[in-house]
Amino acid sequence: MAPFPGRVAELVAPRILYLHGFCSSPASWKARLLGERLIGAGLGERFACPTLPPVPFAAIASAEKLLAAADGPTTLVGSSLGGYYASWLAEKYDLRAVLINPAVMAPALLGGLVGTQTNFHTGETFEFTPEHVDQLRALATPSVTPERYLLLVETGDEVLDYRLALARYAGSRQVVIDGGDHSFVHFPDLLPQIIEFCGL
Repeated sequence: MAPFPGRVAELVAPRILYLHGFCSSPASWKARLLGERLIGAGLGERFACPTLPPVPFAAIASAEKLLAAADGPTTLVGSSLGGYYASWLAEKYDLRAVLINPAVMAPALLGGLVGTQTNFHTGETFEFTPEHVDQLRALATPSVTPERYLLLVETGDEVLDYRLALARYAGSRQVVIDGGDHSFVHFPDLLPQIIEFCGL
């Protein structure tokens, strides 16, 4: 699949802001597929997927910079750790968010990954430190507003227990699919529903 213009972080005024997961990038197959679909609909310029730094506070700052440039309602789409970030941003800025196999317990999950990590797409290495885990704890959202979320989970997620997300976002619009894995293999099937939820 070819790169798409929506991947460049310099874009302003996004209406959909995609937040990728840990060790991922804008080259994520879900980010690329969503971007390509929006380009095909003539909406590519309203899609942004920045490269999120591995430092949590820096990742949030990168997303906030794009949100500040928005000229209308922006919907967040977050996968795994990006879903954790999306929840924090959605509650802070009164936004809607699509959460895909979100890392509900990100500090506990990533606390076991302190050390040298390698980006899945670029091959670049970085140090994930205890300070970064502390930053994730600081970004925990005490409570969520269920009606602002569309939760998408697959029961076959080998990284996360999908039941934690169901409990965390109880009362939200939820799509639970049997099987699959952490990458959320049914993502292409749900693109129309995601785009509709985002108001585009």
